[in-house]
Amino acid sequence: MTNTNQTNSSTRKRGRPPKSGLGYENTRDALIRCGMELLTEQGFINTGLDQILKKIKVPKGSFYHYFENKEAFGYVVLESYSDYFIHKLDKHLVHSELPALERLQHFMEDAIEGMERFDFKRGCLVGNLAQEFGCSHEFFKQKLEAVFNKWQQRIESCLELAKAEKTLAPDTDCKKLAQFFWIGWEGAVMHSKLNQNKQAMELFGEQFFKLLPRT
Repeated sequence: MTNTNQTNSSTRKRGRPPKSGLGYENTRDALIRCGMELLTEQGFINTGLDQILKKIKVPKGSFYHYFENKEAFGYVVLESYSDYFIHKLDKHLVHSELPALERLQHFMEDAIEGMERFDFKRGCLVGNLAQEFGCSHEFFKQKLEAVFNKWQQRIESCLELAKAEKTLAPDTDCKKLAQFFWIGWEGAVMHSKLNQNKQAMELFGEQFFKLLPRT
């Protein structure tokens, strides 16, 4: 696969414009939303372009009007998913009057409710891609690492706030604890999707809070 990080939706004009009656941004957004849905359920490799196009009734030529290839499409979907998830994290961890650890607990509860809402068919797109590509695709690897770093920084900031609130021990290494959180949480999400129940996510949450170094 070739790197396509230079692909820009404002310059991508190859292929036919859509005949569906949707505007440029609406059609492009519909493709991205559908991609997010299917990739979180099936993964990148198992999701074909024909499946996406059929679901939203867009001709293949229209797809290539916006994206050079499936790989370029995957990058955009990943970025959109990251933005969506950062908004979710910030809603719970930043824009709240609750104590810091309660904010984190509410985020986890909301994530569990989201998994339940879709019958545990949808997991984490970032986790899915990390499992599919690992270190075999350097550009995807770099993007996935950047996404995890952004998520980790938000958890770290929340834990630092908990330390300032004196609900965590003053010598707590919040950076390492945030790394530990995402390692365990992604594994819990994967197991919940595999077993189609919330037990793994609830178990991780219970143990994570029990293991926190308290004052």
